[in-house]
Amino acid sequence: MAFSSKSGGSSSPMSEINVTPLVDVMLVLLIIFMITAPLLTHRIRIDLPQPNRNVQPPLNPPEPIKLQIRADGSIFWNSLPVTISELKAQLAVTAVKNPQPELQINASPNVEYQNVAVVLADAKRAGLEKIGFENIDQGGG
Repeated sequence: MAFSSKSGGSSSPMSEINVTPLVDVMLVLLIIFMITAPLLTHRIRIDLPQPNRNVQPPLNPPEPIKLQIRADGSIFWNSLPVTISELKAQLAVTAVKNPQPELQINASPNVEYQNVAVVLADAKRAGLEKIGFENIDQGGG
């Protein structure tokens, strides 16, 4: 079965190529390139930290502070019980030390998240930069 370019009964095959799909694909590609090309030329400046090779680490780093938060909400500073106000005062004193010791928080698995969040917020507000978490105490509390 041959296709005809004339409807008049001539049985010669049609010799033109259907360019409509080709034009559609080209227009879609043009739009894609128009959208993505400016994104490739736009640069976002990111200031990454650079290593400072002139700073020597302290010879005797300070002892880390062990802060334990038990399930009942009680807080222990190096195994000594403290209140929230005493904790804030000790955090402020610790934050001004040079070099600053690391605060290692050990929270009981059953402690309410609010208690841990308050301690973290107080430490951040005091200016402590080295805060870490120890392994969770599985022995209760």
